[in-house]
Amino acid sequence: MKQETMKNINRAAIVAVATFMASIAWAEGAIESVTGSMQAGAEVVRIEMSEPLGAVPTGFTTQSPARIALDFPGASNAMGRSLVDINQGNLKSVNVVQAGGRSRVVLNLKQATSYRTEIQGKALLVQLDPVATSASTAGTPKPTAVFAEAGTTDVMPIKDVDFRRGPDGSGRIIVGLSSSQVGVDLRQVGKGLTIDFTRSSLPEGLRRRLDVADFGTPVQMVTTTEQGDHVRMVIDPIGDWEHSAYQSDSQFVVEVRQKKVDLNKLSQGPGYSNEKLSLNFQSIELRSLLAVFADFTNINIVTSDTVTGAMTLRLQDVPWDQALQIIMEAKGLGMRKTGNVLWIAPKDEIDDRTKKDFEAAQAIQKLEPLRTQAFQMNYAKAADMVTQLTTTSGGSTGSTSNRFLSERGSAIAEPRTNQLFVTDTAQKLEEVRQLLAKLDVAVRQVMIEARIVEASDTFGRSLGVRLGGTDLRANRGGDGGYNLGGGNRVAVGTSYSNAVASTSAGGLVNTLGNFVNLPAQAQGGYDPSSFAISIFNSAANRFLNLEISAMEADGKGKIVSSPRVVTADQTKASIEQGTEFPYPVTAPNGGTIIAFKKAVLKLEVLPQITPEGNIILDLDVNKDSPGEVLNNVRAINTKRIQTQVLVENGGTVVIGGIFELFEDDTEAKVPFLGDIPGVGNLFKTRTKQANKQEMLIFITPKVITDRSASR
Repeated sequence: MKQETMKNINRAAIVAVATFMASIAWAEGAIESVTGSMQAGAEVVRIEMSEPLGAVPTGFTTQSPARIALDFPGASNAMGRSLVDINQGNLKSVNVVQAGGRSRVVLNLKQATSYRTEIQGKALLVQLDPVATSASTAGTPKPTAVFAEAGTTDVMPIKDVDFRRGPDGSGRIIVGLSSSQVGVDLRQVGKGLTIDFTRSSLPEGLRRRLDVADFGTPVQMVTTTEQGDHVRMVIDPIGDWEHSAYQSDSQFVVEVRQKKVDLNKLSQGPGYSNEKLSLNFQSIELRSLLAVFADFTNINIVTSDTVTGAMTLRLQDVPWDQALQIIMEAKGLGMRKTGNVLWIAPKDEIDDRTKKDFEAAQAIQKLEPLRTQAFQMNYAKAADMVTQLTTTSGGSTGSTSNRFLSERGSAIAEPRTNQLFVTDTAQKLEEVRQLLAKLDVAVRQVMIEARIVEASDTFGRSLGVRLGGTDLRANRGGDGGYNLGGGNRVAVGTSYSNAVASTSAGGLVNTLGNFVNLPAQAQGGYDPSSFAISIFNSAANRFLNLEISAMEADGKGKIVSSPRVVTADQTKASIEQGTEFPYPVTAPNGGTIIAFKKAVLKLEVLPQITPEGNIILDLDVNKDSPGEVLNNVRAINTKRIQTQVLVENGGTVVIGGIFELFEDDTEAKVPFLGDIPGVGNLFKTRTKQANKQEMLIFITPKVITDRSASR
């Protein structure tokens, strides 16, 4: 019994010690205060702890609603309240919720953004990244980073893009990020969703379009592309849908689900979804009927004195906004809303009041004092901005009418400092500031590289013979068929006149004549090779000559021209290289002047970057070469292509090509003798030629991203 008592005492002691240690650990992790401030242009939330944190707490972000949640395990809420109102910049408020042995700090944001954390002593600093700025703030510099890791702006690749079907029929797009610090900008554009992952790149294998219509979810297509230093994902759903997004560590998930329809709010008319009512009145005054609507909807309604008359109606389960619209259309009434008050009056009365308000506002604008404000142009020229703000009307007067300024407004440009000075009312100056912020932006640049490849393949073969004989005797002394006389000569294989002209009377005759004179033709600019045999008969003093000539030529050539040029988006650029050839031209006065013809390699291009990151090119590619000379004027061989093509960023496309094939097979022979099998080859010559010419034009555009400038 005593031993059992001692065991119980020991157990109680152990439990007490454990409880005491847990209370100490609990006390060490208490959240004492949460404050928000601006440091170096960035929003920073400071969470003061009772003791220093051992590690940065884990957290996650959600896109809709925009929140950042941080979990503090083993910590308690020592502030005495759970809500902290800040209302500064992008941060609305902070909730501190304690449950399950931990505390969760939730930052309620106006727009979703990424964040960075750092431990400084007993405090945890949470820096909110700037929200993706609109065009109106494109000219403002980015805030300086507060934390050391915030300066890291390396482009990180997207790891994976996956699609799954949820248990409730929703479509889940799962994006694997390289880091939880990747900025995500999700917004609804048109009938779809657009997500931008800032400072990210997309591997080649993930640049695709996912057709997920067969999954039976609202999502039909998911297109992921890389645009400069960010990745854009476009989600195309159908039907009536809603979405939610959240991020857990390095995984970003977007869920698109069919919107649930409340059957109690169904209405017959399009766009009417308010609470239904039923009305059954006989000749009720219109003013009393409007009072019924005011009582039913708890809306402040002011009825004009000119609203009179009565009407009979019977409506069953009709949305009250649809019923009110039907009544006003039946009686020719209009409605004007100011705050939470509806003013109902005849349409003509409302139109007259609106017209008078506009006329009064215009009269006040003419009396409003003018101000002058200077705008520094960073990328655009101030003189061009003056042209955008004002335009010159037609006519001989040449008067200037303002396009975006008031009648009294004016704008001048100062080219030396590239400043724009605008004089106008305060409201117009604000409109000009917003307009200039959208116009004065950096224009992306494109490098266009062309490769013109010309290949040639030539082949030629020629085979020919010469066959002849020679008589070395001048007089044949009584042989039959020959005349005896000093003037007669023997001519074999050539004309008699050649034999006579080649010797004097009484001398020897060497006609060098040929029975067959069909030698091989020159190929590739070289003469053919020959092989000759002479058979001599000493008794008859005669020669038999045989000469065989042959030539074969095979040539291959390739010319690669690669012009390239860099130009701004939607700005035409050209580059050319070549020679100008002079030629004479008759002047109007009868004299002769020298003109020039160009034989150049030229690339002229007008690029246009599409919102998807592709590039539309208006191309004019010219490849000239000097030709033959005719009448002292050199001809120009021209190869040219003009086209418009859509190419993805960094892709290569063949925009055109020319293929030429020339084949020639000729044969010359002695009639009848050349047709004899075998022996006929001594009486013919053959020539075969084959020439191939091919030209291809490759175009590779690439958007230039100056990443070093953003670091």
